Amino acid sequence: MIRSLYDWTMRAASHKHAVPALFGVSFVESSFFPIPPDLMLIPMVLAKRAKAWFYASVATVGSVLGGVFGYLIGYYLLESLGKPMLEFYGYSAKFATFAAQYNDYGAWIVFVFGVTPFPYKVITIASGATQLNIIMFLLASVLSRGLRFFVVAALLYWFGPPIRDFIERRLGLVFTVFVVLLFGGFIAIRYLL
Repeated sequence: MIRSLYDWTMRAASHKHAVPALFGVSFVESSFFPIPPDLMLIPMVLAKRAKAWFYASVATVGSVLGGVFGYLIGYYLLESLGKPMLEFYGYSAKFATFAAQYNDYGAWIVFVFGVTPFPYKVITIASGATQLNIIMFLLASVLSRGLRFFVVAALLYWFGPPIRDFIERRLGLVFTVFVVLLFGGFIAIRYLL
């Protein structure tokens, strides 16, 4: 299943609508989709290395806008669904403490986890739920997501196919680590609340 999803992503990367697809995958990955946009970015840069910086820009803009959507999910769903449940179970005070602690380091959290393979969607939704300052959220998102995608583009631009071979040989491991981080993030949020 992982291999077929990867192969689909690779085929989409060579399609005439690859740039809008890269934007779309980057957008939805920041709010709910489990496949990282790097899987489209990599073959697109390898196919047209001169467009590496353009593709990294598309992924960055899509990811940051998707992050804003994730922020809004956290902000509005917490207000409409989450807070009544927190109050019902007596966790309002715990959440207020969590939100204050999160917001003390929120920009750093967004930046660090925006660069790492940790599911960025967890951070975007948590940022909205805790009402992290939106300007700080946007700045940290632009810097972290830009750094992530431009580093990938730069490595591929300078080193080309050997980098792709490295990723493809370790696809199972990369996906396993991604899934562990995804579920670990949700579990951590559940127990911190």
